[in-house]
Amino acid sequence: MKKYFIAVLAFALLTACGGNAGKEEKEGTAEEKKEVAPDLSADPVYQAGLAIVGKSDCLTCHKVDEKIQGPTYRDVANKYAGYPDTIVTHLAKKVIEGGTGVWGEIPMIPHPALTQEEAEAAVKYILLLKNK
Repeated sequence: MKKYFIAVLAFALLTACGGNAGKEEKEGTAEEKKEVAPDLSADPVYQAGLAIVGKSDCLTCHKVDEKIQGPTYRDVANKYAGYPDTIVTHLAKKVIEGGTGVWGEIPMIPHPALTQEEAEAAVKYILLLKNK
């Protein structure tokens, strides 16, 4: 009976020690990822676009990582990553005029109250959200 108890105790001890090693590795990896990701909140382009998006009705249909009616901002940013800078003007025009077909059948309503500059600032903010 003593041998059985000692074997169970040794197994439990080894299992407990082995579990911590894996967790420490994962935590270190997560910290490394946080260091690699830039802090966009200090970026003036980010701040300007966020202010415009915040005061408009954009958040009714879009969120950064949660799909509502339209695509997530991150999906938009990832789709247009690597496009030339002229994409900002094109997308801003679509924000102002509305559009359909690129992301499915649900149309994006027009936002004629936004100026070209405001729409471009919002688009630049969204494009900053791409996955690194």
